[in-house]
Amino acid sequence: MRLAIVGGGSTYTPELIDGFIRLQRELPIEEIVLVDTDRSRLDLVGAVSRRMLAKGGHPARLITTQDLVAGVSDADAVLIQLRIGGQDAREQDESWPHDVDCIGQETTGPGGLAKALRTVPVVLRIAEAVRQHAKPDAWIVDFTNPVGIVTRALLQAGHRAVGLCNVAIGFQRRFAEEAGVEADRVALAHVGLNHLTWERGVFIDGVDQLPKALDTRLGELAETVELAPALLAQLGVIPSYYLRYYYAHDEVLHEQLHNATRAQEVRAIEQELLGLYADPSVDTKPAILEKRGGAFYSEAAIELLIAIRGETNVPRVVNLRNDGVLPFLPDDHVIEVPARHVDGRFVAEPVSALPDDISGLISAVAGYERLALDAAIHGGRDKVLRAMRSHPLVLQHDRAEKLTDLLLAANAPFLEWA
Repeated sequence: MRLAIVGGGSTYTPELIDGFIRLQRELPIEEIVLVDTDRSRLDLVGAVSRRMLAKGGHPARLITTQDLVAGVSDADAVLIQLRIGGQDAREQDESWPHDVDCIGQETTGPGGLAKALRTVPVVLRIAEAVRQHAKPDAWIVDFTNPVGIVTRALLQAGHRAVGLCNVAIGFQRRFAEEAGVEADRVALAHVGLNHLTWERGVFIDGVDQLPKALDTRLGELAETVELAPALLAQLGVIPSYYLRYYYAHDEVLHEQLHNATRAQEVRAIEQELLGLYADPSVDTKPAILEKRGGAFYSEAAIELLIAIRGETNVPRVVNLRNDGVLPFLPDDHVIEVPARHVDGRFVAEPVSALPDDISGLISAVAGYERLALDAAIHGGRDKVLRAMRSHPLVLQHDRAEKLTDLLLAANAPFLEWA
């Protein structure tokens, strides 16, 4: 396999390399190409990645390039992991919504809309290069946030793409560790949209352990996702951490107003990581990389690539077309559920009917996502305002207008139409 990683200069990349080394028997890779526009980062990450591969006995050849076409040419799969504007843009996403008492977050709410506007056009241009120069049956695996919106943009444009997030695998690994079993014995009834998901069942060897867990470990589970035990008890499910932005908006806003942004924390971690990557004696994944985020990212990516190669029929949680799975959403909307790779495409597992409070929130956020994608593709203040106002965390027209103006001012350098 020839694998291209666009955004390969990311400090995340050694996490992927570590996974490739540990699972090299399951996923043979002959060549890894790191593609990035940042030459200095590319050199540092490329160098430590080569040392890691050598230390781990992985035979893959690693190439670095700033040339997108050269990087994706003849690739069997292309992994896209971008952050347009870097941590500086992220810090803005996490800050200007506070001016009108909204949470600041890079994938949810007003900040998530800003990230979508910056990101979708760039990813679509990358995908066109993949279509023209990668192998005809090459897959695009999107790890770029907001994953649901970006994946829908790719699918709408006719690309062979699937979206990937590490939330589900994080839950799976946690439940497996707590039960003392191998991870593949744990299957999740995971449902929703990217960063808007619930675990409705935790099956170990086919038996749902969630009811017992909620009965005996309710406080512990609630603490894990930082939500009220009474909420989990009433819902009978485990919401992902991202549901805090909805179920505990004011509490989260208060925390944000009195703490450093996540971008500030990550920027400091990245500087330390880049310093370590520059050290020629470093040839293993640094421990501090765990603080960077993206836990189990490499395992999720490798499991997905193995599925694409047709070597397993185990369902994996991915972002894919709805196609009737959630009947209250359009077929072309992108949902996040377990799916199997069958005959060259991903097919979602059946999902039983959702309660009205969950389906209602999914419907509302899905409506926002469609308007956000329209704004990202076509531009214009009016489209941005309509998307902003439609988000369940905004809704009020005056607030939406203020947020739209703040978004446009902060992101003008990234928006070709602004």
